[in-house]
Amino acid sequence: MEDIKLQELTEQHLELVRNWRNSIEVSQYMYTDEIISKEQQIAWFKKVSSNPSYKYWIISYNEKYLGVANLYDINKNLSSCYWAFYLGDTSIRGAGIGAKVEFNVLKYVFEELNLNKLRCEVFVFNDMVIKMHEKFGFRREAYYREHCFKNGKFQDAVGLAMLKSEWEQIKDIMKIKIYGKQ
Repeated sequence: MEDIKLQELTEQHLELVRNWRNSIEVSQYMYTDEIISKEQQIAWFKKVSSNPSYKYWIISYNEKYLGVANLYDINKNLSSCYWAFYLGDTSIRGAGIGAKVEFNVLKYVFEELNLNKLRCEVFVFNDMVIKMHEKFGFRREAYYREHCFKNGKFQDAVGLAMLKSEWEQIKDIMKIKIYGKQ
């Protein structure tokens, strides 16, 4: 939709993204939270930008960069992929931006890539994001016990997924809920 844009991530965005990723507000929800150097960021970008199983976007809203969304493990044989996103600009959290990002990613995965399944993993302590995914129709498919060592202990994660047929049933309703009548 007009106000949210998912623009291809380019080298010009790397330092901004690195600063977001190194912030506690973002890293607390990631599997890794080591401080990322400029050299590590460049090496990571070379790896993901040359691999067709990854797709990275910078999220912009009204011409301001806010965060990152990505697809990974894009697999045409399984007709599925995983996705994740974060808002690096924490001043806009709770303003409905995440729902707009989610809507646009779902639309891309199911209507442009024409995949059958979109998956994600979320720490169980990140209840707000789990609830947001479930409002969109994602279903819990897995519970990963002690999935990642984080904050001094092993943390559990939830695996959620949505099917293209489920997207087809809710996309018009969600568009109206998020954007109003169009």
